[in-house]
Amino acid sequence: MNENLIEINDLYVEYKSNKGIIGGTETIHAVNGVNLKIKKGEILAVAGESGCGKSTLARSIIRLEQAKSGEIKFLGENIVTMNKKEMKHYRRTAQMVFQNPYSSLNPKMKIIDTLREPLEINTNYCEEEICRIVHEKIKKVGLGEECLNLYPHEFSGGQRQRIAIARALVLEPQFILADEPVSALDVSIQAQIINLLKELKEDYNLTFMLITHDMSVIKYLADRVAIMYLGEIVEIGKTTEIFNTPKHPYTQALLSAVPQISGNESERIILSGDLPSPANLPDGCKFHTRCPRCFEKCTKQHPVDIKISDSHYVKCFLYE
Repeated sequence: MNENLIEINDLYVEYKSNKGIIGGTETIHAVNGVNLKIKKGEILAVAGESGCGKSTLARSIIRLEQAKSGEIKFLGENIVTMNKKEMKHYRRTAQMVFQNPYSSLNPKMKIIDTLREPLEINTNYCEEEICRIVHEKIKKVGLGEECLNLYPHEFSGGQRQRIAIARALVLEPQFILADEPVSALDVSIQAQIINLLKELKEDYNLTFMLITHDMSVIKYLADRVAIMYLGEIVEIGKTTEIFNTPKHPYTQALLSAVPQISGNESERIILSGDLPSPANLPDGCKFHTRCPRCFEKCTKQHPVDIKISDSHYVKCFLYE
């Protein structure tokens, strides 16, 4: 029996972007040859700085972005080539929670209509069953039934994110993509939403892909972590492996940036320069332009996955 819910093989996603006053267009290489497996029942976190391609990866899995090439298999079926009818069935089993709960909710719709709409479009449930599911899910995310007749602007940010999570749950999916689900919220509210996601994962046997740059959230929630840089997965492993024995210099830099109680700034790894433009990718290892341990081979050849353990892999010549 295949334990993987999602299998991504050699995935590429590109955009065409205007050059502004210069004129013409350029190609943005957002996702570059990603290979990734998401196991049933796990929380896989994808981490990296802004612009690394993690949100594009998530949106391509839900097919809000179209892949240029490669495969995204859900239970063995390639969603990249699915027709409209097949996609309708897929979207019942895979849902997404977005970063900004206010912009992802229709301000002109009452919450009851927001939660009813997916059921009315995607199922043949009777009115009684739709009402039962809507009331059950709003209570499951910690809100009262009186909320259903209100509009999004009448709620706080944390409450709106609970509503967005309830909307993702109404179709009883197997897989939920959470794209920076707490970054737009106050710190005190973040903990509540994180605990809610963990509780829902257990109650509904859900599989999560968590997109975030917050390493403390990852450490608390995730079973495995994939580190992304310029559209590539440069390191992947169990959460304990990534946090206790990070191998890639980029992973080490990310973890060193997490605030410590000791406040020891001498342990901080400061990377030179900014993330290169995905329209003009460096040759060789994509990280070599900022890597403090770069040597000549890194500038000319592209690294492949090096096995550290059965669950831990890294793209870096240091471990050949």
